[in-house]
This record gives sequence, C-alpha cells and structure tokens, in this order.
Amino acid sequence: MRARSIGAAAATALALVAARDLIQKKHALLRNFPVVGHARYLLETIGPELRQYIVTSNEEERPFSRDQRAWIYASAKEENNYFGFGTETDVEHVQGHAYVKQRTFAGTLPDVHDPQAPLPSAKVLGGPRGRAKAFRPASVVNISAMSFGSLSGAAITALNQGAALAGTMHNTGEGGLSPYHRNGGDLVLQLGTSYFGCRDEDGGFNLGKLKDVVAGAPVKAIEIKLSQGAKPGLGGMLPGAKVTEEIAEIRGIPAGKDCASPSRHTAFSDVDSMLDFVELLATETGLPVGVKSAVGEMAFWQELATLMARGDRGVDFVTIDGGEGGTGAAPRIFADSVALPFRMGFSRVYGTFAELGLTDEVTFIGSGKLGLPENATVAFALGADMVNVAREAMLSIGCIQSQKCHTDRCPTGIATQNPWLARGIDPTSKATRAAVYLRTLRRELIKVSSAVGVAHPALITANDIEIMNGDYEARTLASVYDYKDGWGELGPHLADEITALITTTPASAQEPIV
Repeated sequence: MRARSIGAAAATALALVAARDLIQKKHALLRNFPVVGHARYLLETIGPELRQYIVTSNEEERPFSRDQRAWIYASAKEENNYFGFGTETDVEHVQGHAYVKQRTFAGTLPDVHDPQAPLPSAKVLGGPRGRAKAFRPASVVNISAMSFGSLSGAAITALNQGAALAGTMHNTGEGGLSPYHRNGGDLVLQLGTSYFGCRDEDGGFNLGKLKDVVAGAPVKAIEIKLSQGAKPGLGGMLPGAKVTEEIAEIRGIPAGKDCASPSRHTAFSDVDSMLDFVELLATETGLPVGVKSAVGEMAFWQELATLMARGDRGVDFVTIDGGEGGTGAAPRIFADSVALPFRMGFSRVYGTFAELGLTDEVTFIGSGKLGLPENATVAFALGADMVNVAREAMLSIGCIQSQKCHTDRCPTGIATQNPWLARGIDPTSKATRAAVYLRTLRRELIKVSSAVGVAHPALITANDIEIMNGDYEARTLASVYDYKDGWGELGPHLADEITALITTTPASAQEPIV
C-alpha cells in the first residue's frame, strides 16, 4: 500500500514537471522532450566534474593538470610526492617543454636534506636604493596577492599562519590588510587602484592612513598593483550585497553599497609621476616599494628603465604576472587573450632593464603558475629572483579546482564569503599544509640547482635549459627569448655573496640590513 502511494506521488510529480515543460516557452529542448530534457542540464552542470575525474588524462586538464595537483596535494600532506615508472609527458613529440641540463661536476652545494629548506633571495630588497628598512627576504618562494573578500577569512588565516611557519612573505592583495592577515606572517602590502584601507572618503590615496596601516602590522614592503595577468587594464565592481560591515571597515568603504574600482590609478598618471609616488612611499615608510603588472605594450617599461637609469628615482622590485595567472573572476576575453604569457612578458621586461645595465639594481619577481618546480626553474633561469604562488597555495590548503570562485559557492570554503562553506576550513591544520608545500617547493628548487651544479636557483642561467620542439629541434632559453651574453645572470658580486651565504651559514630571518 505504501509502495503504491509513493509510486502515485512520483507519477504525479513527473506529470506536473511534464506539464510545466510543455507549457513553458523559455527552453525549446524541454518543450520538445519534457522531463527527460532535464538530464541534459544536469550533465551540463556536472560536466567539469565528469571531465575532471573520468574523461581527461593526467596531463590534459587546465589550469592545473591532475599530475600537477597530485604533486601539490602530496607535498602539502608530507606524503610520497614521487612518481613511478617514468614520465607521462610525450617527450618524443611535445613542443615547448623545458628540459634542464644537469652537470657532472659541481663545487660546494647546500644541504638538500635540511627539512626547513632555507633558500634566501640573492638580492637585498631595497638595498641598492638605500631604503631604511631594506632586507634580504628569507625565502625565494612567497605567497602571492589574494584579498580577503575574494578568499574567506579562514583561508587567509591558514595562508598567513603557513607563511609564518615556512618563513615566507604573504601579499595582502588589493583588498586591504585584514585581521586575518595578522597571524604571524610577514606581509607585502598591495595598493590597488581603489587604495583600500588607505583611502579618503572620495576614494583617493591617503598617506596618513597608509602610514598607520604599516605601523600596525609586520609589513615588509609595499607593492603598487598596476595590473594582473588574468584581467589587465580592467577595473572591478564589488556588489553592495557583498560589502559586509567587516569588509567595509577593512577597505574603508560604505557598507551595503556597490564599490567600483577604477582601471587606472589616480595618485599618478604617467611613469614620471609614478616614480615620484614610489619615492614618496619609500621616504615616508622606509620600506622597499615596487610595482606589479602584466605585460602588454612595452613603452611603459622602456620609459621606466630609462628614467631609472638616471639614478635618482626607481622601484625596488618589479613583479611580472603572466597572462596565465589566476583571478577570482574575469571576463573570458581577458583571461584568455589579454596580456602576454609569463615567459614572453618577463623576458621582454628583463631585457629592457638589461640593455641599460640595471638588472642587479632591481629585484625581479615572477608570478603566474610558478608554484611548480619546472616552471619556477625556468623563471629563475630567465632572471627572476623570487616567485610568488597563489592558486598553488590554495591547492595546498584544499582547493579542488572546481572553478567556482566567481559564484561564491566554492565547495571547499576557500574562495567564498559563505559562512557555512568557510567553516569547512580548519586554519591550523591547513596552515601546516601550506607551510609544508612552500618548504617542499624550495627543496625541489635546491635539488634542481644542485643537479645543474650551482648553489642557488638564481644561478641557473638561460643556457642551462633547452626548449624542445618535438624530437627534431632544441633551443636554449637564451636563444628562444633573444637573451644576450650575461642576461638572466647575477653580477659576480651577487653570485659570490649568495653562494657563500647558502653554503656556509643557515638563512637568517628577515631582518633589516644595517
């Protein structure tokens, strides 16, 4: 009897759905195929998951393949991150794959078994320009810009605690310095076009507020964000519904009201005034100051290098973001087709400074899928001094690449402000995973450097890596990107200094250079 009732109810429900499908005019598929047509929408909804777990091979998925994610997950959990039986890469035919050329003999090398994997920067950040609070970063791997608001408070807390455990720096992102960034990790304060946390009532930059923020937190450097790889030259809109009281207080904006971020800065309007702004910030705070940008037209970089060659003004660091970089949300055209990929963009910017002999005076930082050992190694060979990692750090604390960042429905609670979803993150345990991943990446870079026969990844040159074009041609990085002799390499005094530092004494904490 009960079964009959259930069957009757189910039949009635299906009849109602069928009737609704036949009457509605929005979907032709459902009018033509009532009830069963819903299966198409269900399959479309779970299509990414089907492709992720069933259809694609270990090397096909993007942005990060299954093998890449597996390496990050295993590394973060201190599990076996080795792979057996040989490479899955089609080395006989693949185009564009980078191969590192190992050396048979080498001089003094660092300990590759140190669990902390100390790997300081080869350059003193802010040193060449005499900044009052110049320092040598203790880690060449640091956490890239991800704002509170884009990420949940629990995720920011986990990343910041992880940065503290691993001895790395954590970039605040342009959303302002939140309480979740104050969990022990050293910070790089990012200033975007809206100057969140450092703005006046009209949205303009406020120096006094900046100085208050810097004085009240472990800020080690300031990064002026000009653009990012996934959405260069594009402003943003934070809907009023997402501007909670907490976010409003952190960012210095009215709660519950739409907040539009302009696509360009208002504190400066050209390279000349930008350098004046950089020097103002450095003078008033004593901190190293740099810029972050994706790479498009090169006139900006050429003028910047030309003005810096005079010696009176300049940025302390340049962060180059590749067009393959990530974001919480961006129009498809910007994510796919605006801004150069990292290797091409970075090499052009580096070459612009190299032509004028300025590369030892600037710290070059790379970002855009550089949290994988092979990509990071190529970045160092091209002349990067440090790399920033974002999505890889998110993966280390549980991101499953569901690609729902823009929906506020991140299933792992990382890229959402939904309290119920965010509660799934335990910051303490995830912080440990982030720290282990960061240390593991440094250890991998030390191992690769040792294989090349040098003590530090910054000593790997553009001639130590070849780019394969199937099984019939190979060219060095130097040849591919038109590097001249010595480009991508440290000056002799910097090379000797970092070799001595990393092979004789443990890396010191990030302390001011006096």
